[in-house]
Amino acid sequence: MELRIADEMSIMDKLNILADAAKYDVSCSSSGSSRNGDGKGIGNTVKAGLCHSFAADGRCISLLKILFTNECIFDCKYCLNRRSNDVPRASFTPDEVCSLTMEFYRRNYIEGLFLSSGILYSPDYTMELLCQTLFKLRTEHNFQGYIHVKAIPGADPSLIQKAGFLADRISVNLELATAEGLQKLAPNKHRKNILRPMKLIQNGITANRNEIAVYNHAPHFCEAGQSTQMIIGAMPESDYQIMAVAESLYQKFSLKRVYYSAFVNVNEDKDLPALPGGPPLLREHRLYQADWLLRFYDFTVDELLTEDRPNFNMMIDPKADWAVRHLELFPIEINRADYQLLLRIPGIGVKSAKRIVKARRFGRLTFEDLKKIGVVLKRALYFITCNGKMMYPTKIEENYIVRNLTCPSQASRKERQLFSQDGMIYEQMSLFS
Repeated sequence: MELRIADEMSIMDKLNILADAAKYDVSCSSSGSSRNGDGKGIGNTVKAGLCHSFAADGRCISLLKILFTNECIFDCKYCLNRRSNDVPRASFTPDEVCSLTMEFYRRNYIEGLFLSSGILYSPDYTMELLCQTLFKLRTEHNFQGYIHVKAIPGADPSLIQKAGFLADRISVNLELATAEGLQKLAPNKHRKNILRPMKLIQNGITANRNEIAVYNHAPHFCEAGQSTQMIIGAMPESDYQIMAVAESLYQKFSLKRVYYSAFVNVNEDKDLPALPGGPPLLREHRLYQADWLLRFYDFTVDELLTEDRPNFNMMIDPKADWAVRHLELFPIEINRADYQLLLRIPGIGVKSAKRIVKARRFGRLTFEDLKKIGVVLKRALYFITCNGKMMYPTKIEENYIVRNLTCPSQASRKERQLFSQDGMIYEQMSLFS
């Protein structure tokens, strides 16, 4: 393939431009790869995996996060690198990306590479360059560390497959939750061109897993799975629409992660929201919490949200929001509830639920035991009983619980109060009263 990249710019100037341009892509965390070094090359990947911030074992991990190019033939209205924007442009060559990766690795700056790209000339041309880069890293430089690459929608399936055997993780950005939003803000992109490579990657992972089960030395295909990213707040989609799409992606394509990126208004366009309060970071945080409930707590979207109530209460986390809307299920006796029911109690996570089930084999638990186990009692106390008693008499009423959960100072004050039968509040006096 003829290389058509201008090289009048120094590699450091390119790095400044293309590292900064990559900051809007958040889907670079990962886990699950076990590409081990064979002693002849450089780098390795352990099963704990790599991510941009912290690995599963708590280690802080660094990836070289860059775009191959910020040139783009598309004109997505939300993107800083859109074709119509007047911004400094730069493109690496495959050798330059290899040189940066190896030099940064040798200096212990990074443990892996996250490589995304704009679209230079065509999807096929760009994807071929990315594959060239990964092939050189793996073969010429013997780099056996972690690599996450972005697949270019619309590229030839054979190029996606080739990248799958060279990278540990591939991601294809969905961009927007609805086809209508994509058509309005990214008219050059089509939903089918995004979903097709997702299905191809999923099929490749499944086939490769079966092949490895038969042949131990079969090459690994995208061992750390695939992920995607959705922009939040650029279109008026509800939380219900966004989470329903995420749930569907997990079920249909076996994605490892869906990432939610709060919309940052970097362009002036009549079709983009003004966002006077800035990027919807709190909403992004709530969607990540809800995503966690889908993946690890066996919740479904239809349990968390409905068409009648399509958005989360931003003041409390999604599990607490679900709990206060289903108070008929509470309080739950901590010494009798099964594991799945324990997971539904605010303040109880996966680890503490497992500890509770294990500890109950040796005796009945008290609130003091729960505190030692790691239960967050200031949230759980409204929803549980121990040995038939609540931590202290309290109201099982939505507004009251939400008010206490959203006001820590008030909640701590309530912990010192008792409610009498006539509704009067009696507060314990302090030494300074």
